[in-house]
Amino acid sequence: MRLIKAFLTGAIGLFVVMTLLSLLIPSRVKVSRTTLVNNTTASKVFYEVSDFHQWKHWHPVFKSGDSKIIFNPPSITGKSTYCIITYGSTSARLSITYIDSALIKFTLKPETESAIENEIHIVSIPNQDNVQVEWIAINKLKWYPWEKFYGIFIDKLTGPGYEQALKGLKDYLETGH
Repeated sequence: MRLIKAFLTGAIGLFVVMTLLSLLIPSRVKVSRTTLVNNTTASKVFYEVSDFHQWKHWHPVFKSGDSKIIFNPPSITGKSTYCIITYGSTSARLSITYIDSALIKFTLKPETESAIENEIHIVSIPNQDNVQVEWIAINKLKWYPWEKFYGIFIDKLTGPGYEQALKGLKDYLETGH
């Protein structure tokens, strides 16, 4: 009986300590990646990024034959403002929430996870034919200790996917295919 009582006391104490430590970890985690697209204009980058139909040219998930994408009917502007992506056994909804010529904001809402806010910033480099594209993903974490500790590793886990997407955009715009 003493052994069980000592084990339970230790487990509860460890959980309390981990919970208190997790309160020191921020609940919003940003992952940011940037690329420089040469010999192009901001309007070309904006055209590719602001319409989900264009993502098939450069985004790895949209280019993949394993994914199924359902677009909403185009709005007055002729662009789709949301789409549903089914990739393997998971699905997610992409929804554009804000657009202007230098910024596209959209939300990625996986079926069983919290929504991830995304921003793509488009900045022309003065006196050059280059455009800087920055992709920022903002993850909002719950207060659970395991989610907060997961937040420490989000950059390493999701960052390469954003890098790959930006590389696809860069390659597509620089080579035309």
